[in-house]
Amino acid sequence: MYACFGKHLKNNWKDFKSSLKSSYFEAGKTPVLIPQKNHCMFKHPDSFLQRHLGPAPSDVKEMLATIGVSSLDELIDHTIPQQIQHHSPLKGWEAMTEHEFLKELKKIAAKNKEFTSYIGLGYYDCITPSPILRNIFENPGWYTQYTPYQAEISQGRLEALLNFQTMVSDLTALPVANASLLDEATAAAEAMAMCLNQKRKKDRKSEASTLLVADTCLPQTLEVIRSRAKGMGVEVKVAAVEDFVIDESVFAALVQYPDVEGRIREYRALADRLHQQAAYLIVAADLMSLCLLQAPGEFGADVAVGSTQRFGVPLGYGGPHAAYFATTEDFLRLLPGRIIGVSVDAEGKPAMRMTLQTREQHIRRDKATSNICTAQALLAIMAGMYAVYHGPRRLKAIAHRIHQMSCLLEQGLIQLGLQPVHAHFFDTLRLPVSGPDQLAAIREAALRAGINFYYPDAQHVQLSLDECTGPEAVREILGVFEQALGKSLSQWEPEGMQLSDRLPGALVRTSDYLTHPVFNTYHSETALMRYMKRLENKDLALNTAMIPLGSCTMKLNAATELMPVSWPEFNHIHPFVPLDQVEGYQQIIRELGEMLCEITGFDGISFQPNSGAQGEYTGLMVIQAYHESRGEGHRNVAIVPASAHGTNPASAVMAGMKVVVVKTDEQGNIDLEDLRTKVEAHSEQLAALMITYPSTHGVFEEAVKEICELIHAHGGLVYMDGANMNAQVGLTNPAFIGADVCHLNLHKTFSIPHGGGGPGMGPICVAAHLLPFLPGHPLVPVGGEQGISAVAATPYGSASILLISYAYLKLLGSQGATEATRYAILNANYLKARLQQHYSILYEGKKGCVAHEFIIDLREFKHKLGLEVDDITKRLIDYGFHAPTVSWPVPGTIMIEPTESEPKEELDRFCEAMISIREEIREVELGLAHAEDNVLKHSPHTLSMLTADEWPHSYSRQKAAYPLPSLKGSKFWPAVARVNNTYGDRNVVCTCPPVEAYEQAMG
Repeated sequence: MYACFGKHLKNNWKDFKSSLKSSYFEAGKTPVLIPQKNHCMFKHPDSFLQRHLGPAPSDVKEMLATIGVSSLDELIDHTIPQQIQHHSPLKGWEAMTEHEFLKELKKIAAKNKEFTSYIGLGYYDCITPSPILRNIFENPGWYTQYTPYQAEISQGRLEALLNFQTMVSDLTALPVANASLLDEATAAAEAMAMCLNQKRKKDRKSEASTLLVADTCLPQTLEVIRSRAKGMGVEVKVAAVEDFVIDESVFAALVQYPDVEGRIREYRALADRLHQQAAYLIVAADLMSLCLLQAPGEFGADVAVGSTQRFGVPLGYGGPHAAYFATTEDFLRLLPGRIIGVSVDAEGKPAMRMTLQTREQHIRRDKATSNICTAQALLAIMAGMYAVYHGPRRLKAIAHRIHQMSCLLEQGLIQLGLQPVHAHFFDTLRLPVSGPDQLAAIREAALRAGINFYYPDAQHVQLSLDECTGPEAVREILGVFEQALGKSLSQWEPEGMQLSDRLPGALVRTSDYLTHPVFNTYHSETALMRYMKRLENKDLALNTAMIPLGSCTMKLNAATELMPVSWPEFNHIHPFVPLDQVEGYQQIIRELGEMLCEITGFDGISFQPNSGAQGEYTGLMVIQAYHESRGEGHRNVAIVPASAHGTNPASAVMAGMKVVVVKTDEQGNIDLEDLRTKVEAHSEQLAALMITYPSTHGVFEEAVKEICELIHAHGGLVYMDGANMNAQVGLTNPAFIGADVCHLNLHKTFSIPHGGGGPGMGPICVAAHLLPFLPGHPLVPVGGEQGISAVAATPYGSASILLISYAYLKLLGSQGATEATRYAILNANYLKARLQQHYSILYEGKKGCVAHEFIIDLREFKHKLGLEVDDITKRLIDYGFHAPTVSWPVPGTIMIEPTESEPKEELDRFCEAMISIREEIREVELGLAHAEDNVLKHSPHTLSMLTADEWPHSYSRQKAAYPLPSLKGSKFWPAVARVNNTYGDRNVVCTCPPVEAYEQAMG
């Protein structure tokens, strides 16, 4: 064992503690390896735990003294109520060194079979340009960014996301696009909800509740639509497009373009018929095909959705990939997810920001029209850069080559006697077979060649080509059919063949796209590299400074954890391959599931939800299915504390539940008297309580077990929001507390990076009685015997990034994971102890401690001095820090979470900045600084402001730029001055404006 796990683990963990003789916490000493058994002396002295935990051994005693406790054990006892402390250590896995882990993972990766997949169904192999792979996907300057809520230090990723929106808008010919959704299937479900809300908004008397869905849509999309429709009260009618009955009951129709069989159909007449009934057309379109095909907006579509995966984002066994969503201006105010808009800053210069209903669910809660909180920002940025790098001409050429390879394949198949079913196609050929024997022969020949086709039924085989398919690959495919059919091609000379396009003439695209200079400038690697670097330099990420965001857990995303995501053994695999080809992935999924179940105390897990909010929704749907199985389907009330994440009530409404809000008391805990009253009033209808633990106020509530028992006594179940799991791991767990299901934010507690606002993963862990109801999938056998229908497009959500959490836990080991939680609590309480002398701390536990985060109350400064919370958080930017979480869960406050990964030096630097800002506030209090013209009101200060010929302020440039001497050695400069939010909402521009607009604004 390693000595560095520490001697301050729980006293009653006798077995574990007796195996350690540690000097880890002895000041001034280097952790050493104390051999307990002969083989231990051969272990490498390095350990990942040493690398992951921020405070050095010599710092811990000083930090504990500042807090006012003698040991880390004592701090934990003061923080976590005794009745919920789980005194048995986590079991199951030993820590590995980084070298050991990567070596072992290579063996696991080798169990995956790298077949060439022509399965299609929305997932295609592609080429990730090397400069994008190296400079974005593998660059912590991009993948450790936070969601761009602080626009002044997010201009780089905002511009990259604006490029993505422009790309989507241009290719779909629809004027409004968002900054990505989770996957194509859930994007289609969001389109369904948006169209229904728009229909009811325009006609409050309308009772339209039917969605028509073409039977040629992707099977996973059909499943997710059915799942989401249930909670919304929507009737889904699946039929052939020609059989659609459009009457007053219909609010929208969904079609695939090209459809699941590869066929290209004309939908203008359908759009006209729908519009005559004031209904809407939703088109799920392949974005690459739109480089050659008429755009949805050009034939009357109201909404277009789809995936941008084939724009340079690896398959990754299903994700993460950025879905796109585009619509008309009529839907602007209902558009789900994040929208990047163009505004101006305090100097009148162009500045980007997230606009409109960006955090709608936190404001409108159960009245929100969507629970979307996580996007796929990093992947959207990659897809956008793919379009920037290639430009419109090369994109069109790539699409044309894909189509030409498909036409080449068609000619060879015809020579072999196989005539594709459809005359018009882009990249997908559906072939009839003579019967089961011929189908089996084709499948066997393909597998022998290391190739996967799609077999939709007993009468057909289907192939979808992609960017990686060249003439040699086409010949290899034809060789499979030669073997299976016992035939051979009479001649094969691709270079001399005359190939005719198989696109319908009426639907060939004639309009221009991607005409903005950004898509026509950076086509050499040098130019692109410098463009990406310019954008990166505008952003503050974890490679710059601590990002102390409460509830967001911006911890170390270790390089070793991230490396395997780029390995071809993991990222070249299609999500619907046979399970015997993914034994490596299946091992990782199984072992990660076992570790997470050990951590939560639960009996099973589903990895399908691909965001935290999706996990909330899935957990509630599973609870609902449980009640229905017991003949209690009438239970539809979800009790939600007023302090809960805004996605909680929004998710409950999506699941078809009625939200009942329970108050919180002055200490931020659930008001027990109000809870009892609400529970008793709704006893017969009670479905669930949604609770976050520790609470969103950063406190371990003492009465949590009593609360869970009360809910169970009235027939309800307890859903625990796992956003704050970083304060629980190894010290307590949801099952021990009394919950029945929880979701886990792998992009928080378990080290998946935030990537500028996504990707995320939100798997749910459940108790034994909920196992039968875990979600299934139409193409891969997962879930319970009575499983709810799919909630995401792929069976394991964004499967490739599960590697990161797997690595995190394997590297730490079970006891190291516990120590990470203890250090998270240590760091938070250290910050609180230092700052409470200068600021008011809003909530704390009975013994004066906080969990892994805490809230500073800034409201007094507004009342007394007119200083807003934004004045203080924007000033933090001048000190080189990202702001903490602003005005949530309590308006006028900031919530701070340092995580276990930050060293004492950085914690002290943050404290010095906050203390210095308090002195700047005091100057306003004492009249030493002008009430309006002060450093707080005009922050952040840009380099251009400070170097201008004129300086209009009453304070000095020196004070504005370098409030602490340490900043002179290293200074992060914001790209823009304070952004005008009101202007941006009143003048919505969500695609790249013309260059002239920048010149005029700066003029």
